[in-house]
Amino acid sequence: MSVAQATAATAVSKNVQAGLPKNMVPDPGWFDGDQSKFEDWWRGIRLFLKSNRVNGMDDRITAILACLRGGVAGIYAQKKLDELDEDNDTQDWDEFVKEIKTTFSDKSKAADAEWKIETFKQDKKNTADFMIEFEALAMKADTDELHAIFLLKKNV
Repeated sequence: MSVAQATAATAVSKNVQAGLPKNMVPDPGWFDGDQSKFEDWWRGIRLFLKSNRVNGMDDRITAILACLRGGVAGIYAQKKLDELDEDNDTQDWDEFVKEIKTTFSDKSKAADAEWKIETFKQDKKNTADFMIEFEALAMKADTDELHAIFLLKKNV
């Protein structure tokens, strides 16, 4: 049983004892370093940690590292674990998130989103659907707010 699963099992046990509903967020499973799967896995692990009330930054980092297995992900987890053993300090959550996203996120998705948002048109899409898709593209492309407004005015 992984650290994340053990932490989740403890949280679920406490929820059941307190009369709260059982956790409905599934375990995101292992991540092997496949960049095309990172975005979905990352969303899943964040939801999993939140729903199981894993709030301590060291606990969150430990649970995430425990879910990295095989390939590049396993090597990364071992390197980070060695750093944690040497450092004995609390890790910075924001720094960890930035590092793991830089290491494993699919760079081609960001480039594709940048290209797509430049030519994205509403056409016959429902306005709400168009705005949701536009905001998602802007976030993936890391477009600043002023440029996003410019593109929105240009492409509606």
